[in-house]
Amino acid sequence: MRLAVCAEMVFTELPFAERVRRIHEAGFDVELWDSRSKDIAALKSSGAVFSSMTGYTSGSLVDADTADDVVRTAETLIPTAMELGVSRMVVHSAELIDGKAARPAYRSNGSMWITGARTLERLGALGEKHGLTFCLENLNTVLDHPGIPLARAKDTLALVEAAGHPNVKMMLDLYHAQLGEGNLIELVRTALPHIGEIQVADVPGRCEPGTGEINYPAVARALMAAGYEGTVGMEAWASGDDMEALDAFRRAFTPGVAESRNSSAFSTEAAL
Repeated sequence: MRLAVCAEMVFTELPFAERVRRIHEAGFDVELWDSRSKDIAALKSSGAVFSSMTGYTSGSLVDADTADDVVRTAETLIPTAMELGVSRMVVHSAELIDGKAARPAYRSNGSMWITGARTLERLGALGEKHGLTFCLENLNTVLDHPGIPLARAKDTLALVEAAGHPNVKMMLDLYHAQLGEGNLIELVRTALPHIGEIQVADVPGRCEPGTGEINYPAVARALMAAGYEGTVGMEAWASGDDMEALDAFRRAFTPGVAESRNSSAFSTEAAL
């Protein structure tokens, strides 16, 4: 497994390009959110490997009135993705403004399902043309993202399966999944064929692994046993020192290292 760190959430007192450099020098790939305000030349010169970035800027892929905006804005971001060597572009089932639903919807309907699958198909065709994968991220509606329809992991998985395109995968966020659904090990096993990338943070607090209730070493063992060779990204705040947070993340997803530290406190078969 490759390990990545979201530069939006660590070393936050530093300029963004310096955050990227620190993450790269620590041996991790880098995740980005909105690239439009970034100095792309400075990021490129860092030598970092960029695993993912936000893949649209407006519209909702499940809303027939605004789904075209998702595809249109995705096209405008592709040159940046290609310049940085990003292979995965992240989308959500609805438009977010400062992390909140632009147009809250608390019930889903058949039209949303059909529109979502068709929009993902269009994104898949766009990704195939440019050698990119669009990843649909699950979100929790309990705490962070109320009013986002079809946001749960089981819904995003169903939409990805319905799209049926090799350039459409899941961005499986286990922090969001724990808050909304739980049963993480079974979830990663079920979703494995459709996972483009995995994101992690602990619950509660959305900080690095080891600060909350999720048994991430057990999740890591399940991923390795299932043959997952993709990227796991820490999309989490540092609970204290940033480098210590990165080290904790590395330990949780490095075979054998976390065993002795966690076996007495957690089951080796399930994430709580």
